[in-house]
Amino acid sequence: MSGSATGGRVAGARRLPPALRPGAPVAPPPPAATPAARRGPVASPVPLFALGAVVLVGSLACAMVIGSGGIGFTELGRVFGAHLGLDVAPLPRLLDSMVWNLRVPRVLMAAVVGAALAICGAVLQAVTRNALADPYLLGVSHGASTGAVLVVVLAVGGGALSVSAGAFAGALGSFALLLALLGRNGLGSVRVVLTGIVIGLLFEAITFLVLMASSDADTTRAIMHWLLGSMASSRWDSLVVTALVGAVGLVVLWLHSTALDAFAFGTDTAASLGIEVRTTRVVLLVATALLTSVVVASVGAIAFVGLIVPHGIRFLVGPLHRVLLPFSALAGAIFLVWTDALARVVFAPREVPVGVFTALVGVPLFLLALRKRGEW
Repeated sequence: MSGSATGGRVAGARRLPPALRPGAPVAPPPPAATPAARRGPVASPVPLFALGAVVLVGSLACAMVIGSGGIGFTELGRVFGAHLGLDVAPLPRLLDSMVWNLRVPRVLMAAVVGAALAICGAVLQAVTRNALADPYLLGVSHGASTGAVLVVVLAVGGGALSVSAGAFAGALGSFALLLALLGRNGLGSVRVVLTGIVIGLLFEAITFLVLMASSDADTTRAIMHWLLGSMASSRWDSLVVTALVGAVGLVVLWLHSTALDAFAFGTDTAASLGIEVRTTRVVLLVATALLTSVVVASVGAIAFVGLIVPHGIRFLVGPLHRVLLPFSALAGAIFLVWTDALARVVFAPREVPVGVFTALVGVPLFLLALRKRGEW
């Protein structure tokens, strides 16, 4: 029996593949499993970020000269030089005002809004562990839309509230309702997603009910144009507020990069790493909701930016949020600057809401990203 057993073991050992035999050298892991591969195809993100910053500056300059008015880069330089106090010949007053007071804040607002939406999308996708999450997942945009419609159509506030103020109040109201429905122990990712969807549908129904029951055709058309997102009303005062809130939001969210990385592996893993899961999740949700509400109050609801940009950036630089968030802000700014420029000129002199173009451009890009990741 001993010889038989020994013979069986020897025969079994002979049947083992070479890589599993005792004493066989251990093969190195495949390239996709190495830390460098997990970071993404870019070893150092600094040169790529510098290149992206140059592309953003060039995109801003090109978008400022695109459109009616017949100005070029020379005239644009003269406008900036005159307003910066340099010794340059100013443009005629009307042309200077058109560029400085209308086009420049509009293009800069597109960059700020694109960056803010992309950051919020990346954060929400990590917090909810949902690849389809975007800044409007929480119902904030629908609440803002309802607030704006109530101010315009029903004159809520007795004329003391502007459209932006009404939109901001509606956004905060919808987010407060979200937190009330979730309760203290209801911050699980699935419950947040489902509750946000329900709240969004509720406020969307209220918005259209008010529009259909209380407004005329012209008012309805104007409100629908705003609801789809438009940079046409951008001015320096609203730009400054949105930019300041966006900068603070980016810093706050970037400081939670480690927690966002941990959330990708689940709340239990995050808690085992010493992260206060509930407190951190509340902070992240509040920050993204406030940032989204300011954006919607300024330019209306612009969908798809926060969904597609983070996915594309993950493919380039990997999933680490200390790198992902700045790159998402940069790519979101570039994307929306060019999308808004297309919305201005494709059907000129008629302007198309920029939200329409973000969907038209975003859908094929999103499908391409899924195909590259092997998920479609």
